[in-house]
Amino acid sequence: MMSSLQIVLMSTFLAGLAMPAGAVIARLENIKAEWLEDEFRHSVIAFGGGALLSAVALVLVPEGLENLDPLLSCVCFVAGGFAFMSLDMYLAKKRTPASQLAVMLLDFIPESLALGAAFVTNTETAFLLAGMIALQNLPEGFNAYRELIAGSPYSPNRIVIAFVAMAFLGPVAGLTGYAWLSDEPVAVAATMLFAAGGILYSIFQDLAPQVRLEKRWAPPIGAVLGFLLGMAGFMLSTRTV
Repeated sequence: MMSSLQIVLMSTFLAGLAMPAGAVIARLENIKAEWLEDEFRHSVIAFGGGALLSAVALVLVPEGLENLDPLLSCVCFVAGGFAFMSLDMYLAKKRTPASQLAVMLLDFIPESLALGAAFVTNTETAFLLAGMIALQNLPEGFNAYRELIAGSPYSPNRIVIAFVAMAFLGPVAGLTGYAWLSDEPVAVAATMLFAAGGILYSIFQDLAPQVRLEKRWAPPIGAVLGFLLGMAGFMLSTRTV
C-alpha cells in the first residue's frame, strides 16, 4: 500500500501529465473541414477559459479568503493581476509567444501546493482536486501548444518534451505543500489569491478574445462546459467534507 507521500507525488505528477497530453492532442488534431477545425479549436480555448474561471471562482479565491484578512486578500489578488500583466508586457516586448504557457503554470503550481497540503487534512477532497487539476490542464496544454507552435521556432517534439518536463513541477510543489505548507495556511492562501489574480487577467487578455467566431455558437458553450466541470468537482468535494 502506498504511503501518503507517494500518493501526493503520483497524484500531482499525473495531473501534470495532462499538459503534454493536451499538447499531443493539439499536434495530432487534423479535421479536414476548415470550418469545423476552427470551431473545434475555438471551443477548446473557451473550455480552457471556463475551467480556469471555475478554478478562480470555486477553488483559488474561496480557499484564499478563508485564511487571509480582507486587506491582504485584496493585495495578493491585485498583485497577481499586475504581476502577470508585467510578464505579458515583457513577453510581448521580447516577442515570445508564451502567455498561455505562463498561465498554465501559474494555475498548476499553486494548485499543486494546495493539493499537497490537502492530503494532510482530507484525502477524499484532495483526490477530487487532483482530478480537477488534470481536467483543467488538458485544454490548457492544447492551447499553450498551439500558441507556441504558431509563433516560436521550437519543433513539435521539443515542445511536447518541455511539457513533460514541466509535469515534474507538480510533485515538487505537492511535496512542498505536503511537507512544509500544511501548517502554513496563510502562505498557501496568499499564493492561491496571487495566482487567481493572474489567471483572471489572462482569461480576458488572452483566451476570451480568441473564442468568438462569426455565425458560430459552439465556442461560448465550451466556456459554460468548462465552468460546469469545475462546479461539479467543487460540489462533489464539498459533500465529502
